[in-house]
Amino acid sequence: MTTPLIKPATITGFPEYLPEERILEQQMLDKIRAVFESHGFCSIETPVVEKLEVLLSKSADTNKEMYVLGRLQAEEKEDAKMGLRYDLTVPFARYVAQHENDLVFPFKRYQMQPCWRGERPKLGRYRQFTQCDVDIVAREKLALEYDALIPAVVCEAWQKIGFENIVLQISNRKILAGFAEGLGIENVGDTLRVLDKLKKIGADGVRDMLTELKLTTKQIDACLKIAEINTTDLSFADKVRALGVQNDTLELGLNELTECVKLYASLCKVPYRVDMSLVRGFDYYTGTTYEVQLVGTDFADSIGGGGRYDNLASTMTKSKLPGVGMSMGISRALGVALKLGLMQTGAKSPTEVLVVNVESADKSKMLAVAEKLRSRGIKTEVYLEGGKLAKQLKYANDKKIPYVWFDIDNMVKNMETGDQQVADPNKWTPQK
Repeated sequence: MTTPLIKPATITGFPEYLPEERILEQQMLDKIRAVFESHGFCSIETPVVEKLEVLLSKSADTNKEMYVLGRLQAEEKEDAKMGLRYDLTVPFARYVAQHENDLVFPFKRYQMQPCWRGERPKLGRYRQFTQCDVDIVAREKLALEYDALIPAVVCEAWQKIGFENIVLQISNRKILAGFAEGLGIENVGDTLRVLDKLKKIGADGVRDMLTELKLTTKQIDACLKIAEINTTDLSFADKVRALGVQNDTLELGLNELTECVKLYASLCKVPYRVDMSLVRGFDYYTGTTYEVQLVGTDFADSIGGGGRYDNLASTMTKSKLPGVGMSMGISRALGVALKLGLMQTGAKSPTEVLVVNVESADKSKMLAVAEKLRSRGIKTEVYLEGGKLAKQLKYANDKKIPYVWFDIDNMVKNMETGDQQVADPNKWTPQK
């Protein structure tokens, strides 16, 4: 009996790259890594799986998107106790709480790993995606200056990988929280989560949702007015104060954001926009919040974001470990860049030189030449199968290998220009 063939296909929302796309992703990650390490951040990795009690401890909405983990054939039915991480920040909080006595504070870390969410897939939004996070955590108190440094580092990284047309959107969660308190709103957290949806559902949608939360018409109107404040300078503070709401938390947020924006502008040339509607969906943010947007495109979602969190590890340690960090959505950015033509793929292989196998070639000599080139850091492939030279040259062209080496007379050919020259494998270097 013939076994039926399974149609090969990936599951929607789980990206799978061709070699040339994967090379582009690796180049992006290498450049980001170089920027992070140039600022003194060190690399960590955490397991893909965390306890559900950890993953569910920091946001009310995560249980709607989380993938849980269990054995296919468990001996007995049991409740799920583990889940795939939906971001890198919550596992990082667990990591810091667990290794607190072994770390040097302020602890500066970066992390480049995949995450999983039960999203509704579309351009730039996937169920499996790679994030690059960068964070600074301290004991007891973390200087406000780090709130300006983090976005400056992240924007530098975005520019290094070719995203020049970006803008940093910035706010401070204390401002909206204090404003809501000053209005006498009791369910502040729920109100902020609704305001965070303003760009997605519009003012009418927000009004409807706030009405369901039992806010008065006056409270709703005031919330929409502050959410409309959007400036490219420090005038945001006067515009907020002009709304007439007084609250200590609100005033603290305005002062923090003013100082943060001033310092950021001195550190980074990427333009900023103060957006009072920016809240960020996760409950663990307590102060400054950020998003990075592409400008000049139709893509409306952010390509990264983050913020300040003062109590992220509070459910796992009695120590106060405030921090600030941002995520770079690499899968999202790569997918959008390829779709919109902002980036182009190149070679289908990292190979720089192909040693071809012509008639009467001595294969041991071919391998020796390749080893000499590799010993000098030149990525070299050997075509061992032999056959017609035209077939081998087509192989090099199809993979966009820039040079072909003929070992018989040590002749090297530039596949782009067609120029050939005699070369010494102990000295020759490809032109980048």
